[in-house]
This record gives sequence, C-alpha cells and structure tokens, in this order.
Amino acid sequence: MECISVFDMLKIGVGPSSSHTLGPWRAAERWIKELKASNKFDAVEHISVDLYGSLSLTGKGHATDYAVMLGLSGADPEIIPTDTIEVIISSIKNNHVLFFNNEKSIPFNPDTQITFNRKFLPYHANGLVFTATINGRKSKSTFYSIGGGFVVKEERKNSKKNKEIFLNTFPYPIAKGTELIAYCNQLNMPISSVVLENEKSLRDENTIDFELQRIWMTMLECMYIGCHTEGNLPGGLNVRRRAYDMYQNLKGELPYADPQEWLETIRKTEVKFRQILKWVSCFALSVNEVNASLGRVVTAPTNGSAGVIPSVLMYYMVIENHDANFKHIKRFLLVAGEIGSIFKKGATISAAMGGCQAEIGVSSAMAAGALCELLGGSPEQVLIAAEIAMEHHLGLTCDPIGGLVQIPCIERNSMGAMKAIHAAEMAIDTNPENVKVPFDKVVATMWETAKDMNSKYKETSEGGLAVGVNLSDC
Repeated sequence: MECISVFDMLKIGVGPSSSHTLGPWRAAERWIKELKASNKFDAVEHISVDLYGSLSLTGKGHATDYAVMLGLSGADPEIIPTDTIEVIISSIKNNHVLFFNNEKSIPFNPDTQITFNRKFLPYHANGLVFTATINGRKSKSTFYSIGGGFVVKEERKNSKKNKEIFLNTFPYPIAKGTELIAYCNQLNMPISSVVLENEKSLRDENTIDFELQRIWMTMLECMYIGCHTEGNLPGGLNVRRRAYDMYQNLKGELPYADPQEWLETIRKTEVKFRQILKWVSCFALSVNEVNASLGRVVTAPTNGSAGVIPSVLMYYMVIENHDANFKHIKRFLLVAGEIGSIFKKGATISAAMGGCQAEIGVSSAMAAGALCELLGGSPEQVLIAAEIAMEHHLGLTCDPIGGLVQIPCIERNSMGAMKAIHAAEMAIDTNPENVKVPFDKVVATMWETAKDMNSKYKETSEGGLAVGVNLSDC
C-alpha cells in the first residue's frame, strides 16, 4: 500500500502552482540527479525541455518555464530568496547562459530550448521531457507532475520505484476512511494520534515537531506578508490585491513587530459574525495573493488551494481558542495531511486530472476534518466533516483566466475555507449513525466525476471562465 507522509501532502515551495511550478522544478532536480548517477552530467553539451498538455496550455501563466529554469539552475524552492527569482531568470534570458545545477555554464535560450506543445502525453495531463545532448547524441527523460508537487517517471517500472519509499513502512497503513476509523477504535486514539504513530516510523518526534513548526511558520508568515502587501498582482490581469485592503479595515490599534505578535493582536479585535467572515477571507486571500506573486507557500494539498488550511487553522487560533498553541497546530496538520493522502490514493489532487474539486475540494475537506477534531469531534465526525466539505465541491471545474492562478482561484480559497468551517460545525452536531453518505463514497464519487469531466475544464484555460471572460474585460 502506498503510504504518504504528512510532509508529502504539506510541502514548502514557491507559487503559483504545485503541479505546474513546484512539480516541474522538482522534475528538473530529479533529472540532474539521474545524469549524475549515470556519470553523464559533466559531459552534457546542450539541454532542451518540452512541455506537454496542461503544462503547455497554462504553463506561461503558471511560470512553468521559470520553474524549469530555476530547477536546472540548482535553486531549492524551499529556501531560495524569492526576490532573487526575477534576477536569475532575467540573467538567463538576457545572456542565454544557464548555470547548470549551479556548477557549470551551458548555453541556454529559453525561447528556443523550452517548447510548449499543445498535445497531451498518454500517462498524465502534465508531461515534460528533458533532453540532453552528450557527445553529439541525445538522451531523453520523461516526467509527469501529478499534482501537489509529486513527480513520477513515465515508465511503469520506474513509476513503481517512485512509490517504493512509501511501501510497507507505516505500522497502520491506510487507504480508506474505514481503515482509519478501525485503527482509531483498535488503538482507542483520535485520528491525529494514529497519524503520529505512522509518522514516527519514518522520523523521530522531535524532527516531526520541528518540521510541522516550520510548516506552520511558513503559513503564518505567508498570511502576514499577504496582509501587508499592497498593489496589483503580476501577470497582466491587473488584479488588485484585496487582503491588504481588507486587513486595513479589520486591524486594531495595537502595535506588533512580527507574525506571532500580529496573531496576538488579532485575538484582541472585535469578533462578530461579519468580522469572522472577513478575517477568514482575509487570511485565505492573503496566502493566494502571495502564491500568485511567486511567493513562498505550503502546498495544502496544492499551491492553488494553499490558502484554505492556513486560514481555517488561523481562525481556530484567533477566534475559537485564544489559548491554542503548537499542540493544537500539530493535531490539525496531522489530521489534514491524512485526509489529503486518502484523496490522493483514492482519487486525485491534480486539477489537470480532476478539475478544481481536486484542489479546493480536497483542501476544504482536509481543513474541515482537522478543525472538527480540534472542536472535540470523534474520529467518525472528523470524516463526516471532510465528506460534507467535499460533497459540496463535487464537479468544481478548473478554468483559470489567462492560465493564471488568480481568477477564480484566489476567491475559491476563501469560499473553501468558509465551507470547511461550516462542515466542521455541522459534523459536530451529527450522529454518525444517521449519516447517509460515507466518506469513502465521496472520495470514489469525486474520482468518477473527475474522469467524466470534459477535459477543457481541467486546467487548460479552454473552457468556463477562461473563455467566457475576455482578457480585455480585465
């Protein structure tokens, strides 16, 4: 059974897209490792990259070409100073030279050596092929970015190798909600504790805590940056940043100097229903405005849906429980990660394969379940919350205007967050014996809906709002 860690579902990276930016970036890194493992790297004379399917159709808007160049340059998306990205890209474009893996200079003109091919490769909608010329002969390697920053090779045998690190590892392997509940009952543990036991089979608890803290701090800093940055988003749509304007109308008068102090001041602001709606929206919008600006976010489970989980967790921290601390953050992220992994195993988290239900729908389900546990919900109620959240995202299309992760993507994070909170509250008041739609059924239904969905609504910018709204309207 494929065992997916919380740290596979929640990854730190650069926006705007996990499948179209982070995935191709990681694919470039893996290709370099392949070349080194076969002792070919030093002999490479020329390189080229072909992008296929959704990577081609919306690649410019998702900065896929940027991601490929940054990956080939040896930059790490987790730690690269985001303000250096434009500097690196401009240098490559102007000088037609790429510093391959930060080791050697190689001629590279992105206009001719990165090709956008409209056709789709057979294995997945997000395909890319790297070609190296070595001693006059060409060597090709094909990768697929399958959503959430996950990357696999084309060949079935190699695709299986990609999963071997996940096989037969967890003491409590989980593919379905029923299996998760069975372990909770067997061990008399909440979902977060079962997930923690699985994580402890991969790394010690101190490391788990350190990495979860790093994920939360990245989320918090992302919200902080988004709420304090004014202006328009890049890309040509001239979308006005709204988190800054909303925050100006919500903030109190207390001073603060860093994100943690900022969190404390929010706890002291007025709390009415309208204010809560606006705060949650503000948090969600802030993350995805940072994401749309090549900023650093946490895939949750993707970049396009990165605002839902931070905003719902922040809601709990500043509205529901002013005494909330890392213990609560840890439980929330563990539960969210496990719910996301079940959707990945049983369906998809790639909008290019399943539409936006696979991104915002999954993130809303993850957040709903995680919040439900913190609110005192039983394991059964946690999955009820996740089911409710996904049920009301079924069929949601992915139709980004101009191929940019802006319209309608940014607003959808706000809506997904509010649905998650509502779903958690409904689940708390639901008797599991009265439930008519099991969690595993909604996972299967989401996958069936994904397969039936017209391809033009799967992150191609060839249907829906992407063609219904002209760029001139923006």
